[in-house]
Amino acid sequence: MNKDFEKCLKKKSIVKQPHAEALIGDELNAAIRDLKRARRTYDEFLDDLDYKWATIQAYYSMFHAARALLFAKGYREKSHYCLKIAMQALYADEKIIDQSIVDDFDTTMLLRETADYKSDFSKEGAEAALENAEEFLRITEGLLK
Repeated sequence: MNKDFEKCLKKKSIVKQPHAEALIGDELNAAIRDLKRARRTYDEFLDDLDYKWATIQAYYSMFHAARALLFAKGYREKSHYCLKIAMQALYADEKIIDQSIVDDFDTTMLLRETADYKSDFSKEGAEAALENAEEFLRITEGLLK
């Protein structure tokens, strides 16, 4: 088993979630809504802050989609970092998804953090976040249907 995943389990940042499959639909719906909002924010550009919000919204689309995948495996996260680790251990390491998908999640998480906490964002970052979120949601929906 992935050592980082084991650490997340030990720290209780990833925990077993009874009846987690019942939560998948709500998470997918949240992912879809956040992606639509991100696209609308980006497309209806009014000022540079829209790139910040589009980036954040795109990340949260990925976050909710990743939570749906985690629920499908019977777990729940208590940390954004450990959610990424769980995607690595439960999906990429098992060859269910390509490593590039986890890398894109990590990149978009970093874009969101720098936009949110450092007010460092750009049109290019928002575009990358949107592209990553669209692909991540497409793959997630394919795996869960």
